[in-house]
Amino acid sequence: MRKVLRTANQPLEIKPQEKSVWICMCGLSKNQPYCDGSHKKVAGEVDGKTYEYDAEGHRTEV
Repeated sequence: MRKVLRTANQPLEIKPQEKSVWICMCGLSKNQPYCDGSHKKVAGEVDGKTYEYDAEGHRTEV
């Protein structure tokens, strides 16, 4: 079980390379620190609430 306090719901883009590098900001990526698209799971989160995600990515409010 992984608990994440969400501070952003999109990855951070780093541009100084030839290709952009996307850094995970949601805390759910299995390829930390890089984005793997897991932030799509947080689309329905509400600011000010705390959520918990299980190993399969299922969300519950705590």
